[in-house]
Amino acid sequence: MKRSWNTLSQLSNGTYTVQDFERAAYRLATEQVLYAADPRSRVAYHLVEDHLADFVAALEPLGIRVERNPHYRYVVALPSHGEGATVTLDETLALLVLRQRYDEAMRQGLIEDHGEVVVELPELQESWQALTGRAMPDVGTLRALARTLKRWGVCRLVDSESDDPQPFHLRVRPAIVEIVGEQWLQRLDQHNRDEAGDAEAEDDDAAA
Repeated sequence: MKRSWNTLSQLSNGTYTVQDFERAAYRLATEQVLYAADPRSRVAYHLVEDHLADFVAALEPLGIRVERNPHYRYVVALPSHGEGATVTLDETLALLVLRQRYDEAMRQGLIEDHGEVVVELPELQESWQALTGRAMPDVGTLRALARTLKRWGVCRLVDSESDDPQPFHLRVRPAIVEIVGEQWLQRLDQHNRDEAGDAEAEDDDAAA
């Protein structure tokens, strides 16, 4: 049974207010991942970590599962159902390609501090083509995709130094392992079926 935020605030002897617990729960539900290493989310992370069972109980009725990774110090909120905001094909492909690069780096022991993996643009381009059979989006589109993936807690963009020929690189974050799972493969499969259906319809129209 979840204890009320008011009870937890009183037990903290004034260290945390009811609003602190409410804000942390809201951030976890909307941002999906809270990392201890991020200055902006550090306080909320520790609040959730210290009262994990209460946050689990609070979000469970909403169909949200809360998990904590003690090694890389993050908590992640995972929806139990696949419904949600519409995700574009480019966003789906980006997530799947970055998950593949993360898994490969894990196998090769190339994980950096806080569980992150650096992906350079030439490497991303090669993997994108090999995995999806499509050309990688242009740099402007990649920047926009990176902003979206940052909001989901799975990637962040780092601008390169002035003497680097590539404009930026990507740092894939460890929560991608939990977030990009079977649900994303199903979304890609649905995209492919939709595109196949559209192509068949165009062929029928041309034949007519």
